[in-house]
Formats: sequence, C-alpha cells, structure tokens
Amino acid sequence: MDLKDMRYFQAVAEERNFSRAAERLHMAQPPLSRQIKALEDEMGAPLFVRTAKGVDLTEAGQTLLDEVPNLLLLAQRAKDRTRRAGQGLTGQLEVGLFGSGVLDVIPRMLARFHAERPEVRIVLHNMTKSEQLQALRERRISVGFNRLVPPEEDIVVETVLREPLVVAVHESHPLAQRQRIRITDMAGESLILYPNVLPLPGLAQEVMEAFRQEGAEVKVEQEVEDVLTAVALVASGFGLAVTTRSASSLRLPGVAFRPLSSRYLRDLELSCLYRRGDPSPVLAAFLKVVHDYARLEKQKVKPA
Repeated sequence: MDLKDMRYFQAVAEERNFSRAAERLHMAQPPLSRQIKALEDEMGAPLFVRTAKGVDLTEAGQTLLDEVPNLLLLAQRAKDRTRRAGQGLTGQLEVGLFGSGVLDVIPRMLARFHAERPEVRIVLHNMTKSEQLQALRERRISVGFNRLVPPEEDIVVETVLREPLVVAVHESHPLAQRQRIRITDMAGESLILYPNVLPLPGLAQEVMEAFRQEGAEVKVEQEVEDVLTAVALVASGFGLAVTTRSASSLRLPGVAFRPLSSRYLRDLELSCLYRRGDPSPVLAAFLKVVHDYARLEKQKVKPA
C-alpha cells in the first residue's frame, strides 16, 4: 500500500463511481480498476460493492476511508517539513561564542538570521577557542566565532570584520583625559589582561607583544578569562585593559574608553569558523547572513 493507492481509493470512495474517479484523477478507468483490485487483494478484504449507479463502500472500505485523510495529511506534512529542512528553513543552528563576542556584532547577525528563518532554533554555547575547534570536529556545534584563530586544514576560518582596539581606563585616571592612548603611555601602569586561556594565543599575548615591540615596560596586575571581568576590574580601579571597541557597550560606571594608538596593534579580527565541506542547508543560510554582513563592513572601511 502506498500513497498513490490511497489517493486512488479516496477518489473512488468519494465519487462512488469509477468513471468519475478516473476522470478526476486524469487517467483511464481500466488501470484504476486494476489498482483498486490490487489494493483489495493486499488488504485481504473487498473495499467496494457494485451498484446500479456505481459502487458503495463495504465496512472494510469505510474503515479505510476514515484513515486515509489522516494518512495523506501526515504524508503531505512530512513532505513539506522535509522540503523546508532541505531549504534550511527549519532545523537547529548550534553556535559557539566567546565572552566579548556577545556584545555587538554576532547578536546582530543572529537576530537577522532569526528574522529570516524563525523556525530554525538557535542554540548558543559559550566556549574557548580550542573548545570551539574541538566541538566543530565532533559536530557538537555548526559554526563558531572567535579571534586570532590559527589556520586549520579541516576548518574554514573567515574574517567577518576587523574591530578597532580601545583602552578601558577608570575616569579618574590621568590617561582618561587623553583623546588617544599609546602603548608607551601605559608603560609601568597596572594592566588587566584577557583572555588568559591557553594553549591557543589570544588578545593577552598580542598586547604583551605590542609592549615588547614598542619597548614599553609591562606591569600585569591581573589575568582574567573574559572581557566583563576585565572591565569590571577597571571600574574598581585595578588598572587598564586593552579591549575591542564593542566592549564599550558594557557602560560600567566609572569606566572610560579611549582609542588605542599603536604601531603594532591596531585592530583585531573577528572570525567565523565552520567545518570544511559541511552540507547543512541551515549552515549555508546562516553563512549567507555572515557573508552579507562582512561585505557591508568592508564597504564601510573603503577609502572615499
């Protein structure tokens, strides 16, 4: 018994006439009669009795007719859901994030994707860089976002944008009066570095290298794992923190943000990571949003 048999049976049962049913189905009557006979043989019971005007349903036929609409509806629903899943309109998107990544750009991309495909469930995971790479390989996430990601053979690493760096400083600190803060201005000042999660290098290592390149003395006060902790410590007067411009959206009381001026360290890329050759339609739809956003960001920084 297949769906075609069910449609043939339903047409005959509703028309109570083989000729009218065949016309409705756009087919000849003899093949329809053969299909119904084969269905009756499969069911092991007659489904119709012939009358002077056409046919009537047997008790077995009526029982089957009671079920057919539900069967056809379920089949159509399965077909529609399969088609929508194949188009990336339904399903689930598992996203790996990191601390400061939730402050600006990534939520906007996720919001746009959700507006375009509201039936796709978005699941967020806070992960370090190495955790994201491992989760991608184990297929626990579909896509990740991070910074300073090394080249990987099996993982695509695409730059979404390059974000300017700023210095978070307590508003009472003399450097808060500057329009821009240089690396050399911070020589000997207490620094709060993040993230300090190894083994892969991060912003903390980039800041240390910038101080070395520019011959400035480094005085590390605290090493923390996330931007919120770093900026909170700045608000408490523990020291200065070099961070990305999106961190200024935290707006903690007492914290001022000033552009960083450095020959070595000017900005930091935000990268999108995903498995090479991943055929997921949901991922492809999300990557289109990411690529559109990246293209707009590049247009913003083009010289006039």
